[in-house]
Amino acid sequence: QVTLVESGGGSVQAGGSLRLSCAASDYSYRFCFGWLRQIPGKEVEAVAAIGPDGRISYADFVKGRFTISQDNAKNILYLEIKDLKPEDTAMYTCAAAVGYCDVQADFTYRGQGTQVTVSS
Repeated sequence: QVTLVESGGGSVQAGGSLRLSCAASDYSYRFCFGWLRQIPGKEVEAVAAIGPDGRISYADFVKGRFTISQDNAKNILYLEIKDLKPEDTAMYTCAAAVGYCDVQADFTYRGQGTQVTVSS
């Protein structure tokens, strides 16, 4: 069991940047951590994942604008988003999975999410 609490969302203009944070109650090496997002009217989609060994994977649509990272000492996961576009407007959720680690992992544990709104 792990509790995930996101922060860092907000309203920004297109072209801006944001860094989302996720505090995890358990950052042990058994978890694969990731970020998901849900664009209004669409299904939840995985954005990025980082494994216990530090290996990172991204969804195909990321195209270099998203960077996932972690601070193991502080039990914090980050997602930096650059050159934000209106189509990035979504609820971004921190997630954790046990076992296979990839952007398509089974992220059983999820936080409440943090809203990102991008205006043109």
